[in-house]
Amino acid sequence: MTVAKVAGTGLYAPGEAIDNEAVKRLAGVDFDSEKLANKIGIKARHIARLSKLKESTADFAEKAARAALANAGIDPLDVGMFLVATDTPEFISPATGIVLQGRLQGSEQESRAFDVGSSCASFVTALDVAARAVVSDPTLRYALVVGVYNMPAYIKDGDGFGWSMFADGAGAILLERDENGKPGAGYIEGVSRSDGTQWNYIGVYTGGTKTPVTKEVLDSGQYGFQLLQPLPGDRNVKLWPPLVTRLLEKAKVAQGEVSHYFFTQINKSVIEKVMGILGEPMEKTTTVMDRYGYTGSACVPMALHTAIEEGRVKKGDLIVLVASGAGLSVGANLIRL
Repeated sequence: MTVAKVAGTGLYAPGEAIDNEAVKRLAGVDFDSEKLANKIGIKARHIARLSKLKESTADFAEKAARAALANAGIDPLDVGMFLVATDTPEFISPATGIVLQGRLQGSEQESRAFDVGSSCASFVTALDVAARAVVSDPTLRYALVVGVYNMPAYIKDGDGFGWSMFADGAGAILLERDENGKPGAGYIEGVSRSDGTQWNYIGVYTGGTKTPVTKEVLDSGQYGFQLLQPLPGDRNVKLWPPLVTRLLEKAKVAQGEVSHYFFTQINKSVIEKVMGILGEPMEKTTTVMDRYGYTGSACVPMALHTAIEEGRVKKGDLIVLVASGAGLSVGANLIRL
């Protein structure tokens, strides 16, 4: 049986960790550090802009990708697909995935390279696309999927919410085609839900064809990261448990078989509530917002890499990845490591 298995993972976060008080000082903003640490779970993060580093999305993606390739012991020239999952691309065009292919392979090759943009659900969406391609195409031996986030590049001066929450980082997974896989091995199943009527909550609305960047737009301050209306506080609490149930039903897998859960790392208290609804102990999930802040499409693969490195999950474990993105997009993956 042909399966797409996880061959390696990697992580990158720019510069030194910056704690909450340092963010206030460096960004010149104020926010409730105690609430951020105790309820949301964010205590530190990495931000290239505040660290005065000349790095951006493609740099983060490249370094996480190289880490995953090194972890798997695979030459970049053996990779046939490069997917960058992000809503903070290096450029509007060309795709960051193309830039990544050029950096890693150095020349024209028989490889596919593109971006998947589904807000903060981009990684789980891209992973599903890549896994299905690896299984269906006999010529595709390796696919590299990188979730990357550089939202601090879009945060305006004085935005206390933006500076307190968002951070930079990248997480990568290298998938390998295994034609001798056992049933229920590797990437097993994925599910998604979307509701584009919710597009006008939170995002980066300037720079596309609807609102190109002009002097008038810049003068008005209507650019960069924008929170147009508050997101419902219980949205993920309502979305995630049914999504997990649907994923397991689709895969015909009992919940008791799942070893570990990974969720969008935006709010620790929400993850605690969701695990409670699922009837699962917190020991069966990993949170990394305490050290990396909120890193959008990068946070789920970053949490997975951390869990592997710390021995919280191991080869043979059945894991669930769940991610939410603005717009609305939500997705989940079921994988046996």
